[in-house]
Amino acid sequence: MTSETMILNNPIHISIVTPVYGCSTCLDKLYERLVATLTQITEDFEIIMVNDSSPDTAWKIIKELAEKDNRVKGINFSRNFGQHRAITAGLDYAKGDWVVVMDCDLQDQPEEILKLYDKALEGFDVVFGKRHQRKDSFFKQLGSSLFYKILDYFTDSKIDNSIANFSIVSANVVRKLKELREQNRLYPLFVNWVGFKRIDINIEHARREEGKSSYTLSKLINLAIDGIVSQSNKPLRLSIKFGFILSALSLLYTMFLMVRYLLQGTPVEGWTSVMVSIYFIGGLLFANMGMLGLYIGKIFDETKGRPLYIVEETTFDKED
Repeated sequence: MTSETMILNNPIHISIVTPVYGCSTCLDKLYERLVATLTQITEDFEIIMVNDSSPDTAWKIIKELAEKDNRVKGINFSRNFGQHRAITAGLDYAKGDWVVVMDCDLQDQPEEILKLYDKALEGFDVVFGKRHQRKDSFFKQLGSSLFYKILDYFTDSKIDNSIANFSIVSANVVRKLKELREQNRLYPLFVNWVGFKRIDINIEHARREEGKSSYTLSKLINLAIDGIVSQSNKPLRLSIKFGFILSALSLLYTMFLMVRYLLQGTPVEGWTSVMVSIYFIGGLLFANMGMLGLYIGKIFDETKGRPLYIVEETTFDKED
């Protein structure tokens, strides 16, 4: 392990970052299983639970856990900012030599951290867990698969849909991730972008113990659109190519009609073909304008310079 990977004399060896939303009854069990797992590695760890304005009693439970064990650190958002901004907040506050990002619903099993950590010690800065046997519903797996296929195509990335957020990264990777302050955030894409030595390993995935995922199909679509627009200009380039192809086809068809009229005297079809062409081209123009509007809107969001999240309350001194 190199000096770039580890921070010398750091009192925190491992930080756990978990965004919390709608899983209040899982938190006690999550804490117990994390402590049982992490103490096999070190006593110097912290568990950062970021309450993303969960509608249940999550924040109350987080505060109770923090009172019982000062290694638990709670961050409470002023409103719901989304899972990936909650991950960002956790990374901003994490002080560990290694940082584990995981969900709080116990589908990411705490015991699997040992596999991620052992693999990281072989010289990797990033280790992601692959859910080789996913315990999600058919429709959730289908939606996830479509989401990543669309994202891969438009962002020219290769993200396995069996990989989510469950990972361990070195402090050096975290420092680089902190420099990325775009408004549209997708943790796996950001980790891919910063690079470093990475490997993916198989882990055991568990069934969700409480409630259901907040990622509906519409939310996945919106997340994919945000990820595509923020990470790639490929839709714009495809639009330009399609425009040239359409123009070329129109020119060829015009030449065909002229030749047929001059050689055979066949008159050019009238009103119906013209109106169909106008509506077709008009629809394409509106679609392209909408695509440009998305990119301009994202630029506008970035120029505002707003914070990625607002912390209403923490269970610890922010200077610690």
